[in-house]
Parts: sequence; C-alpha cells; structure tokens
Amino acid sequence: MKTPTTSHSPWTFIPTLYFASGIPYIIINNVSVIFYKKLEIDNTQIALWTSFLNLPWVLKMFWGPIVDINSTKRTWILTTQFAMFCCLALIAFSLQLPNFFFISLAALAIGAFISATYDIATDGFYMLALNKEQQAFFVGIRSLAYRLAMFFGLGFLVVFAGKLEKHLQNISLSWTIVISFSAFILAIIFIYHHLTLPLPENKENSEPTNNISFKHVIVSYFKQEKIGVIIAFILLYRLGEAMLLKLANLFFLDKAEVGGLGLSTEDVGLAYGTFGLISLICGGIFGGLLISRYGLKKCLLPMALALNLPDIFYVYMASAKPSLALVYPLVSLEQFGYGLGFTAFSVYLMYICQSEYKTSHFAISTGIMALGLMLPGAISGYIQQQVGYLLSFIIVCLLTIPGMITLFFIPLNQDD
Repeated sequence: MKTPTTSHSPWTFIPTLYFASGIPYIIINNVSVIFYKKLEIDNTQIALWTSFLNLPWVLKMFWGPIVDINSTKRTWILTTQFAMFCCLALIAFSLQLPNFFFISLAALAIGAFISATYDIATDGFYMLALNKEQQAFFVGIRSLAYRLAMFFGLGFLVVFAGKLEKHLQNISLSWTIVISFSAFILAIIFIYHHLTLPLPENKENSEPTNNISFKHVIVSYFKQEKIGVIIAFILLYRLGEAMLLKLANLFFLDKAEVGGLGLSTEDVGLAYGTFGLISLICGGIFGGLLISRYGLKKCLLPMALALNLPDIFYVYMASAKPSLALVYPLVSLEQFGYGLGFTAFSVYLMYICQSEYKTSHFAISTGIMALGLMLPGAISGYIQQQVGYLLSFIIVCLLTIPGMITLFFIPLNQDD
C-alpha cells in the first residue's frame, strides 16, 4: 500500500467495506426467502433454490488464489461492488416480469458468486491496508458493521417492504422498490469507496506469494488428528439449525390454515430481523465473554445445548399458534441461544486452524460449514410440504442429536 494509514484512516473505509459485504449476503440468503414467499412461490422451490445460492460460499476457497494473483484487492472490491449493484437492480426489475422467478434467481446466483468474491478481496485488503495492531483493533468494528448490514437487510428492508405492501397494495412493486433502494445504497458506497480506498498495493509491497501448492494446503488440512470426527462435527453441529433457518420465515408468513402463523411482512421484520437479531448479537457477545473466562472445553457443551434446546419453541408455536406478543420473546430467546452456540462453534473452527496455513485452513472449515447448511436447507421445504410444520420442527429437534454426539469425540485440549 502507498501509505494507506497516513492518507486514509481505517475508520473511513473498514466499516463501509464490511457493511457492503453484509447487504448482498443477507438479501441473497435470507431476504429472498421472504419476498419469494410473499410472491407465492411454493416452499419446496424456495428452500431448494435459496439453499443452493449458498454454494459460492462453499466453493470460494477454490478461486481465492485467482483474486490474490490477478490485479489488486482495491480493483476487485470496486469491480464486484459495481457488479453487485447491477445484480440487485436486475432483481428489482425482474420482479415486475411474468417469469420473474427464473430471472431473479439467475441474478441472485450471479450475485452470490460476486458477493463471495467480494468477501475474499475485502479480507485480503483488510490484511494489506492495516498493520497488525490495527487489524486486531478493527476486528470488532468490522463485525459490528456486518451486523448492522444484517439489521438493514432483515430488519429495516423487511419492515419497509411490509409498510409498502400495506400502503401500495402491490407486493411485487413494494419489493421492487425495496431491492432498488438496497441497490442504490450499494451504488453510493461504490462511489464513496472509489474516492476513499487507499491506492492499490504495489507488487513489491504485496504479501509474498507462497510457493507451496494449493494441493499441499488441502492435504495438510485433511491430515489433522481425528479429521473425520472434525468434519462430522462441522457438518452436523448445525444440522437442525440449517433446516430451521429456511423454515422459520416461511412458518411465520404462511397462513394459519396451512400450519403457519400468518404474520405480516412487517411483523416478521420486527420479530426475526430486529428483536431476534439484537438477541443474536447479545448471545454472541455473552458467549465470547464466557469462553474467554472459562475456556472453550467447559463452554462447548452448554453452548451447544443453548443452540439446540430452544428449537422446541418452534414445536410449541406450530402446535399452540401463540399471539404475536409471545412470538417476539420466543424468537428472541431462540436467537440468543443461537448466538451462544454459534460463538462456541466459531471459536472451535479457529482452534483447529493451528498450522502455518491458518487462513487457508479456516477457509476450508467455513466452506465445509456452508455445505452443512446448504444441503439440509435444500430439502427442508420439501419435508415441510410433505409432513407439515409441526412434524418438521420435531424433525429439526431430532436432527440436533447427531451434532451433540460428535462433541464427545472431537479433539479439544483444555490447556489450549
């Protein structure tokens, strides 16, 4: 970098870089479930195709070296941000077309690859533009910016869409406006970054290229002690949650006569994208404090229980059909437990990356994690339509058991 920290403070670009990273991910993987449901696509199709949209995050480690070798991280960031703006604009426009599902899904798939590439470039830029002390300091800032993007997507955008639906009495137009607004936000961020991001790194100032082959890095990952158990843990730990992530919003939005709660779009934005998200963040912070004090070995099992046991709330809601006043606290408690359990899971993924290839090994682990979310999510809609919501949520609870069993076999040293 050409004196990045003297001409440009990290405060001027780190928050916006990671806010721009979160917006596409949330729209592609979460908000799409809501607007497809409101546009009357059936649950099987929604769960199947929106789950496969997660595939680029499974595979992104394989084209990470392309981003490293070709051009600069700054160029990749600006190019992918502009491309993502175009994808969101196309999605917004497509919702007004008769064959909107195919066109919008294709645009979302392209956007998923662009967003995953943006994530690679952003993480690389973060390590090049900041020194070691700044990297440590801004970890919390970038995480907060990403969480704010989640608020923007699942909270503000969904509530905004709900209000427009009531005002305009036109669901497709309401979501066209909402997605167009998110595209406009990305366009503003693109212009801002074009003006504020530090200059591209010179070749001689870039991180040295490692001559170790990618194959060697992959092999070293799979040569770890008890790697089979580790992979089973990564795939199974969130198995029940993977189904629940796709079914929850469908359950909230579906009419009571087909087993849902019949909530409005605005109610879902408040329950899941606002109160639930606040609880998720609080659970993550509290989980981090507990692990730092008592260690991962003591915390992993209790936090796994905190992740999985609240899934029973959905069994209750599918059976009792409680009022909205009770839905809010139940969702908040479930998301708080999710925050606790996911924090322990994330720390364990970092724990197993102790070799000289920490970054690459962590990317492999997160790719396996994304695969563990994609496959159960893909079949969740089909299962729900075959057996209904109540039995689906019972299946969700049962699917938490295999991941809990793996906890007793994974390598974890208390001294570490």
